[in-house]
Amino acid sequence: MADYLTQLKKIKTLADTGLLYSQNDYDRERYNELLEIALELMAEASGNNTTALKAMFAPVTDYPTVKTDVRALILSEDKTKILLTQESADGKWSLPGGWADIGSSPKETAIKEAWEETGLTVETTSLLAVFDKRLHPHPPQPFYVYKMVFLCETISGELKKGFDVLDVQYFDISNLPELSEDRILKSQIELVYKKVIEKDSVTYFD
Repeated sequence: MADYLTQLKKIKTLADTGLLYSQNDYDRERYNELLEIALELMAEASGNNTTALKAMFAPVTDYPTVKTDVRALILSEDKTKILLTQESADGKWSLPGGWADIGSSPKETAIKEAWEETGLTVETTSLLAVFDKRLHPHPPQPFYVYKMVFLCETISGELKKGFDVLDVQYFDISNLPELSEDRILKSQIELVYKKVIEKDSVTYFD
């Protein structure tokens, strides 16, 4: 299913690109038809309805590119526990983070998201991993996404949940809660945590 959805995303991108650069009505008609077919099949594959799926995508005005998700790995002082936030969308848990912001660097986004969701002021110390979601068993979704995970050290602040999350808590690596797998997987948390504990400074990338 993951490979099938990836191929549909490629078809949608080809249709979007064709609509962006086509110079006659004949081509635009064909690319619009191709886009409609791709969206219908993507809706079926991802469990969305076509109308909702169309609403997720803004009109394409430039060459389509990958979306970037930025996450912060924040450990307890003794490095035995991981800070997680409970997502409002599904009630499950994830590393603090979200979509990369235009006008902010990836590390600035990690710092901002950490502060907004946890109340902590942090600094980024290393880029632990860059995941291609296609290569990991996330649930199907319409976007093609790269996920960046930064190690963040707490500078100051009092732990408190942000307005857009339900809760924030530290969890032992061996006793993680139910994770929001669209955002982060247990295998990914274990990978980046292991890199920190083993002082592995080489960034993981797919």
